[in-house]
Amino acid sequence: MIIFGTKGYLHQLAILTLVCGSCGNPAAHTLRRRVTKFTLFFIPLFPVSTKYSTQCTFCGAEQKLTQQQSDQLMAQHAAQSASGGGALGAPPQSGHPYQR
Repeated sequence: MIIFGTKGYLHQLAILTLVCGSCGNPAAHTLRRRVTKFTLFFIPLFPVSTKYSTQCTFCGAEQKLTQQQSDQLMAQHAAQSASGGGALGAPPQSGHPYQR
């Protein structure tokens, strides 16, 4: 008898200050990566899928992203952190993938 399946792993990549596309409030958003791995006898072997998303901490709305959008947000976050601007005092970023 072979026991196999999948298991999901959720990684928080960054906390960004963005304008929410749902509620319109400038709020903190968590940038997340969910990796689903194939398991054999409860041992994770290789990734099956990887998905990226942001979630508004104000209203809880979740927005799916592509890997390119996630990389762009991470680069903006790194540039902002390197220039000395912290997430708490920083203005909301413009050009967010779901900002209207």
